Amino acid sequence: MKIITANTNGIRAAAKKGFFDWLKTQDADVVCIQETKAQVHQLEDPIFHPNHAYYHDAVKKGYSGVALYCKTEPDELIVGMGNELADSEGRYLEARFGNLSVISLYMPSGSAKEERQQVKYKLMDFFMDKMKDMKASGRDCIICGDWNIAHKNEDIRNWKGNQKNSGFLPEERAWLDTLFDEVGFIDAFREIEQEEHTYTWWSNRGQAYANNTGWRIDYHILTPSLKGTVLKTEVYKDERFSDHAPLIIDYDYQIQQS
Repeated sequence: MKIITANTNGIRAAAKKGFFDWLKTQDADVVCIQETKAQVHQLEDPIFHPNHAYYHDAVKKGYSGVALYCKTEPDELIVGMGNELADSEGRYLEARFGNLSVISLYMPSGSAKEERQQVKYKLMDFFMDKMKDMKASGRDCIICGDWNIAHKNEDIRNWKGNQKNSGFLPEERAWLDTLFDEVGFIDAFREIEQEEHTYTWWSNRGQAYANNTGWRIDYHILTPSLKGTVLKTEVYKDERFSDHAPLIIDYDYQIQQS
């Protein structure tokens, strides 16, 4: 099973850069998209509807939004996480195939202003409870997306200079510590030994991409039941579709439908 997550920073902009042409070459089972920045009525071109395509738009036009592209039709689709603010911003979409859930998640950034950082903390608290429920449900869950948090020093190039910045704050990193070390969820990327300085996002300021001054903030996060299923990981950088790079992971897992 191959699953891709990609923050497109505007699905229409990514399309113009060849994203959908590349996607055809991947033959992924599920593709999780974040930051579509479009309403579904603006995506009538068939290019935006590969296989079985589903969108969860933000109420605000040109903002946020997630999508799922599935090779096979899901048994069930869940739109929204049950949090009014997050759901009005189009941040959660879940496809269920038998006992497997694949989720496209876009956690908020707190970098714009302090008010948004507080929104981020509230949503983190809400989502921690939701993930505990996922684990307790006995379902196999893969939560893909832009979590807007770099976990450890090896996940960010300039870790010394970013310890007071949103995305690498002690409280955010401790939240991931709890998720992985106490609740038992798994950072799929770290299941396999990785090359040093492998990141998924680079600021558009300065020469961040050219100098690989990046952050790893895009994840596949797994319920404990999926430990040991990661076969291969790749951050795709041969082409650039947005300020994020697609994260591709192959699993020793067969999608089964009810």
